[in-house]
Amino acid sequence: MSIDTKHIQTQFPILGEKINNHTIVYLDNAATTQKPNMVLDAEINYYQNINSNVHRGIHTLSQLATMEMEESRKVVQSFINAKKDYEIIFTKGTTEGINLVASGLERLLNAGDEIIISQLEHHSNIVPWQLLANRKDLILKIIPVDEHGDLILEDYKNLLTEKTKLVAVNHVSNALGVVNPVESIIQLAHQAGAYVLIDGAQSIPHLKVDVQELDADFYVFSAHKMYGPTGVGILYGKEHLLEVMDPYQGGGEMIKEVTFEKTTFAELPFKFEAGTPNIAGNIVLRKSIEFIQSLGLKNIQHHEDELLRYATQKLEEIENLTIYSKNAKQRAGLISFNLDIANTNSSDVGFILDKHGIAVRTGHHCAQPIMKRFEIPGTIRASFAVYNTLEDIDLLVNGIQEAKKMLL
Repeated sequence: MSIDTKHIQTQFPILGEKINNHTIVYLDNAATTQKPNMVLDAEINYYQNINSNVHRGIHTLSQLATMEMEESRKVVQSFINAKKDYEIIFTKGTTEGINLVASGLERLLNAGDEIIISQLEHHSNIVPWQLLANRKDLILKIIPVDEHGDLILEDYKNLLTEKTKLVAVNHVSNALGVVNPVESIIQLAHQAGAYVLIDGAQSIPHLKVDVQELDADFYVFSAHKMYGPTGVGILYGKEHLLEVMDPYQGGGEMIKEVTFEKTTFAELPFKFEAGTPNIAGNIVLRKSIEFIQSLGLKNIQHHEDELLRYATQKLEEIENLTIYSKNAKQRAGLISFNLDIANTNSSDVGFILDKHGIAVRTGHHCAQPIMKRFEIPGTIRASFAVYNTLEDIDLLVNGIQEAKKMLL
């Protein structure tokens, strides 16, 4: 099945809007994706027809809302092939999922234990581990990347020791689009006796993810990067690990019994879901998954790979332009580049493109260490979704040519 982008675009109302008298060319999907009508309609439907708190009432609306949210949990379970539905924890997003794991594992770690991350990480997969390392006197080790942006696996192997307790890496780099060999990373970590957390924020809308096949101990992602609402994320964790982890937050919903002397905690998944959740968002997440499944992840991946190849080809034809990681072993979802013009930074180009209605992301993309590795302050990032077209890339290229004329 080929992707009918023109039909798909009609399902996204915002794509018909104009910016500076130009129809939007939205190429900032790695930051957040736009939302189709079926997602927007589901949000309205919740508030109009079944708005109520969950798990706490015997009245009809509460039961309906609870049923819808728990059905969404089952859809997520099936989507990533988790073994149990209670291994799916609703969070506010990828960042909270990582922080939850860092907090939950803290009691199980001792001074001198090691955590391994990579040069490719988003700040959300760096800072929580730095904070934990400072609190517990842990050692933080870094997997380096080569000149193409690929992780150097031989160096990774040498970093692993009997003191390594956790490896945390992204599946796809948000800054460069490099796809990491997470299967090998997980296998090697497990051989050393370490757990693995995979940041799937950039992979979940582009690649088929099977957490059991990967054998990931933890996998985190956000709804808003897969055509869903903001403020919703998923933490998948293996049951036996979630059982021994401490709760991240205390409050209502996550307890079994509270006295002034002692509190006992609820069973999974509620142990990690304190307070009133984002009920509407959690329900609507199901619709974003249904949207993806209606198109087929293989079809989406094929379409986006074609966009990536075309964008690479067209940008390579522009003089004084550098594409980063274009020779990486595998890329997905985006292309990161700069114009090599004196006294010009990425935001200068971004402002000019915006005048033509073209939305890209500029700067360090919350990934300053990898920018330092390539000795640049930032890049221009064009990131793709299922509604993007080859014409969008042509308009991007034309906009860059205009920017060059203005900046030279």
